[in-house]
Amino acid sequence: MADTSEIFTDPVTGIADLSVLGRPNSYIGRSVPRPNARRLVEGRGRFVDDLTLPRMLHVAFHRSPYAHARIGAIDTKAAAASPGVARIVTGAELAEICTPWVGVLSHMKGLKSAPQHPMAIDRACWQGEAIVAVLAASRAEAEDAAALVEVDYEALPAVADAETALDAATPVIHAELGDNLAFENSHDLGDVDAAFAQAAADGGAIVEQTFHFARQTGVTLEPRVIVADFDASQGRMTAYMSHQAPFMMQHIIGKHLGLADSDVRVICRDVGGSFGLKVHVYPDEMAALACSKLVRRPVKFASDRLEAFASDIHARAHRVHGRIAMSEDGDILAFDIDALTGIGPYSVYPRTSAMEATQVLNYTGGPYAHENYRARVRVVFQNKVPMCQYRAVGHPIAFTVTEALVEAAARQLGLDPVAVRRRNLIADDAYPASGVTGIRFEGLSHHASLDKLLAMMDYEVLVAGRDAARAEGKVRGIGLAAMIELTNPGAAAYGIGGARISSQDGTAIRMDAAGAIIVQTSATEQGQGAETVVAQVAATAFGVPMDRVRVISGDTDNVPYGGGTWGSRAAGIAGESVLRAARALRHNVLAVAGALLQAEPASLDIRDGVVVDKADGAARMPLEEVARVSYFRPDTLPAGFQAEMMATRHYVPKEYPVAFTNGMQASYVEIDSETGFVTLLGHWVVEDCGTVINPQLVDEQVRGGVVQGIGGVLLEECRYDGDGNLLNASMADYLVPMAGGMPNIHVGHVETPTRESELGAKGAGESGTGAAPG
Repeated sequence: MADTSEIFTDPVTGIADLSVLGRPNSYIGRSVPRPNARRLVEGRGRFVDDLTLPRMLHVAFHRSPYAHARIGAIDTKAAAASPGVARIVTGAELAEICTPWVGVLSHMKGLKSAPQHPMAIDRACWQGEAIVAVLAASRAEAEDAAALVEVDYEALPAVADAETALDAATPVIHAELGDNLAFENSHDLGDVDAAFAQAAADGGAIVEQTFHFARQTGVTLEPRVIVADFDASQGRMTAYMSHQAPFMMQHIIGKHLGLADSDVRVICRDVGGSFGLKVHVYPDEMAALACSKLVRRPVKFASDRLEAFASDIHARAHRVHGRIAMSEDGDILAFDIDALTGIGPYSVYPRTSAMEATQVLNYTGGPYAHENYRARVRVVFQNKVPMCQYRAVGHPIAFTVTEALVEAAARQLGLDPVAVRRRNLIADDAYPASGVTGIRFEGLSHHASLDKLLAMMDYEVLVAGRDAARAEGKVRGIGLAAMIELTNPGAAAYGIGGARISSQDGTAIRMDAAGAIIVQTSATEQGQGAETVVAQVAATAFGVPMDRVRVISGDTDNVPYGGGTWGSRAAGIAGESVLRAARALRHNVLAVAGALLQAEPASLDIRDGVVVDKADGAARMPLEEVARVSYFRPDTLPAGFQAEMMATRHYVPKEYPVAFTNGMQASYVEIDSETGFVTLLGHWVVEDCGTVINPQLVDEQVRGGVVQGIGGVLLEECRYDGDGNLLNASMADYLVPMAGGMPNIHVGHVETPTRESELGAKGAGESGTGAAPG
């Protein structure tokens, strides 16, 4: 790693010589166990649905059975008389408590959406939209009563097919918007037509294909859950949520319920999986919050698995028509892409439903050096469950299209697919570099990753085995995919568009009176191991064993302001803030130790929880003694000296708006020619996520991502009929990957640390999903 000491000089402490990667007894790069694993395995996790508050009510919703319908008279008499019912609330009543929202960002020019309420008022715009809320003493009683609600619906024509959503004969879902086009964007770079003409004239290849990507949803182990507790005596709302971004929700709850941000507390403790599904604003969750404010009692909403299919966001539904021009020698000359996606009746708030299409637009062809690129994406409204961002937003689409076109062109020319990729991948010594669409790359390792992948696969032996199997009549193939991955997103992602979604993360770290370390971090834990990484960095940078580090996260009253965990940002952004805060605290503690030992603080170090001589490691003083003096006998310290046993630091990348990672994947498959059944024989991944903090966590993140990518390309599909009815809204009909059907997934690494931070970490949470379909 290059010398970056001047970049990392702390403006307060002046420290510039403490590289965390070279610290004694470092936990960086070690597969240490998760500190919270035993608690969870013993069943002592505290998930939101485990929470019961005094006087708490449960809410269940009557949801629209129609994809598009006008709401007439609502009869709640039978429901109100049902046992346990405390209150029945309509959308019009909640509109007086909670203001509507519009899912647009100012920097996405032309993006539009209609105002959306917690519950529909005049029209239902998708099958499953909440119409009436029933509050009762138990979930079962609320569900029973909700089934008794009668609504006079007038069915309206549904816009189901994205291909015809913009036709003149198709009804406009929101008349005030003028048409069903939510967003459109394009690139026309270089001279695409000339490149295709050159390929045709010089004996190159022109390949044209249309790709259809199915709608899918997240299927998290823990469905969405919220307990809303409005305390009227203090005018304060506490929201216990299964969510990824507590501070984002703090602002949104306050804004739309008429509360100051400081009067909203959001607590996200144990969360049973998210995958981006739980980083959005959901109308039924806002309805639960508004109901709590209305009745001044705690209200719990726990989505069951059936309604999750009709209320959780969907993703991935794209039609992409793609063309590639390749020279006779295998040089990529041009890509020409036309993409269409239908997002449901609203752009999801606040991140918007145009981001997936935008990343398809910007990242198709991204790993390859080429100069001619034309692409258009259109995002249209339709009467289906709203679509938004889900793990590896847009990446699986972009790289499936890219790799299928590259593979087909190489095959048409009779060229080796590995050689074609090697010829076109951006060179490892070309950085910093920019892609054709203007995306900036600080440092990637496509060629080193490809070399490592081929070695891991024993590629030539695998090819020989494939050919021998083909000679016996078996249909076997080897697929390759190169990818880039957006991680560590800065303010250019959302802040620039006006959304209150923090791009920074913060850490407050303190030494308690017994010499242990408490870390309060804005990163959130959803099962991916963020708390483990935070503890590893803190223990390393400060100098204590990991069992002396406790991590607190997911509570807006008790951690510094930050963005939470999404976009593969926890290690790269929150981790760097942990490093800087721990290093600053270490400076403070050594200042006290120096005063007590009559030694220069710079001559001391902290190792394994003991103050030692930096030069030879000789023990000088236990941390417990430093803590005792600082807290209980400060009178023994020099006059005017104040011991500070706490430090806070924030971090956000500045030079590069995102830290791109890269990787290579390969899959070996066999297809039954009679049934079409696909057997996965092996899968290989090489991932470059910068500094690998915990190899086991990274490998399992990659493997989990690969499984989700395989599910998306082979199994998962939310199927609709022509009237917008969801046909397979249950686990009996929606297929997800099962362990027995998955191949061995082999993971290797190349490390190209980002020079923008001392830790050098990039993200790894979405890479497996991004390239596996390709």
